[in-house]
Amino acid sequence: MSRGTYGVPRVHAELRLGRGVRCGRKRVARLMRTARLHGIYRRHGKHRRPAPAVHDDLVRRRFVADAPDRLWLTDITEHPTREGKIYCAAVLDVYSRRIVGWSIADHLRAELVVDAIEMARWRRRPPPGQTVVHSDRGSQPGFKESSQHRLVGASIGDHQEPRRASSIQASFAAGR
Repeated sequence: MSRGTYGVPRVHAELRLGRGVRCGRKRVARLMRTARLHGIYRRHGKHRRPAPAVHDDLVRRRFVADAPDRLWLTDITEHPTREGKIYCAAVLDVYSRRIVGWSIADHLRAELVVDAIEMARWRRRPPPGQTVVHSDRGSQPGFKESSQHRLVGASIGDHQEPRRASSIQASFAAGR
């Protein structure tokens, strides 16, 4: 039931409330100590400061746009379900405050965000080189290289060939 992870407080609570056994917490602690049993705990990691930004801040924390398709914001949300977690990536046009692209998947790989940006490009057809795509610097692996990119027509990939996340990230980092 506990998979060997329960410590003294949980074992005591399980005995008292779950099984109706009358015993003291200190007795449970002493018996577990003599049997060399202990709970598994998570260490609280060091609070790390975020790494300095790799690229210039094109938005300068001003989240306003003077025309449609000039500034897009992206984010990923996690939604727990009975079958597991699903992830939703969304692209928001700052000018109209509308979601212009999205993608839902059961994984957290780069193609989730790439598909959302592809949908936004397909639906809105922004002028090449004039749209800035900005995202928070979250903890998702594979998205740490940069938090914003200037969107160019061929930067994400052609629709005819399969897209690879590493080549897309490289083209973003190169500013293409």
